Amino acid sequence: MSTDIDVLVLGGAGVDTIVHVPELPLPFADSHMIRPGIKTRAGQSGDFVALGLTALGLRTHHLDMIGDDHEGDLVRALHRDRGIPLTAVPQPAGTKRAVNLVGPDGRRLSLYDATRSGESDRFPEATVRELAAASRHAHVVITQPCAHALPLLREAGVTLSTDLHDWDGVDPYHESFALAADLVFLSTTALADPERTMREIAARGRARIVVATAGAEGAYLLTDDAVTHVPAVDPPAPVVDSNGAGDAFASAFLLGWLNGEDPQRCARYGSVAGAHACTVPSTRTEAIGRSELLARAAESESAALALAAPEEDSSPVTP
Repeated sequence: MSTDIDVLVLGGAGVDTIVHVPELPLPFADSHMIRPGIKTRAGQSGDFVALGLTALGLRTHHLDMIGDDHEGDLVRALHRDRGIPLTAVPQPAGTKRAVNLVGPDGRRLSLYDATRSGESDRFPEATVRELAAASRHAHVVITQPCAHALPLLREAGVTLSTDLHDWDGVDPYHESFALAADLVFLSTTALADPERTMREIAARGRARIVVATAGAEGAYLLTDDAVTHVPAVDPPAPVVDSNGAGDAFASAFLLGWLNGEDPQRCARYGSVAGAHACTVPSTRTEAIGRSELLARAAESESAALALAAPEEDSSPVTP
């Protein structure tokens, strides 16, 4: 069956207000003077994944619930300007929004407005089925409407990926996503034992590959019942913001995975894209392109092979 969409992204559309703070945790004070300022822009997890995939040349379609409000207009404009097809289901509670506190070292603290979604939120079944039937793969963000779409996606037969973000390995809300996906991403941030959690996901669910990202320490890859460490890639410029790095990692990994690349190479693509994302200010929405990604990944792979090769023995040969 022919498909018109390489990756259908479900959920994660919204708006962030970026606040640069002098340090994290933010010291208590009556007020803080904020520089370089406070800016609101479209771009949450699903938006960044869709943006990353599109920049890498994959045919991408984004589906989410969006309000008839100014924030929704920002989301629609982002997709229109970047040429990303968007199916926007009306959200009576308004477009999802968050506040991101960004420290001088690029670390962030995100505050999400939980009133913008509810248990009753649903994507129309016919819409999900139609888009899934036209897609090679679906990437599912862990927002409320997406949980109810998982069975429909499985019925459609598309492969699934998801990002559990800073899951603690216990919260039951994340389990339906973790166990339904063929490819699972998550962060090590809140995990006491990352390898144990990775193996539990694979043992209990459908995942053939589990990737746990660890920031500057790289990532851990579970495939074929073996866990390997994937070294981090040096950013090409100073780190200014870690927001969107995980979404960039997932997008680049998916590029390799959908093209049948070895999982180790897919993870290297992810590391390169994640490092690039850390150099992009949080007030901008920008993703690495395919040619740049492949070139940097090749350089990184060559450097790693050179380090792994034994040094040539230059001592004199004794007859």
